[in-house]
Amino acid sequence: MKKILTFGVYDMLHIGHILLFKRAKDLGDYLIVAVQDEDCILKYKPGTKMIYSTEERLYMVSTIKYVDEVVTYRDVDVDIQNIPFDVLVVGEDQNHSGFQRAMAWSLANGKEVVTLSRTAGISSTLLREYSREK
Repeated sequence: MKKILTFGVYDMLHIGHILLFKRAKDLGDYLIVAVQDEDCILKYKPGTKMIYSTEERLYMVSTIKYVDEVVTYRDVDVDIQNIPFDVLVVGEDQNHSGFQRAMAWSLANGKEVVTLSRTAGISSTLLREYSREK
């Protein structure tokens, strides 16, 4: 069984996330989605206004038909080492140093790394801006 792993916050779940999960699942048999813990988000981005708690985001992601397993993570480059997977799927915007270290660890440990493009015209940032205009 080929296990696929992807990481994210998923606070404003949208069609781009669903399509990411579908495309990731198409790469293997079993999709694991790691959802970042709220406390860790606030540690790296103080003042971030979260809409949903960690538990709520875990639940929402778990209900999506392409997702087989949902886990929490704090630091992508550390926690990746404790999750069994074959392919790491990242978005083109996931390029900060933690993801760079996670990708390097994956490749050094015989894992495949696949970068998927974003869904055009949709992002959490755009949704936040749109909701402020209303």
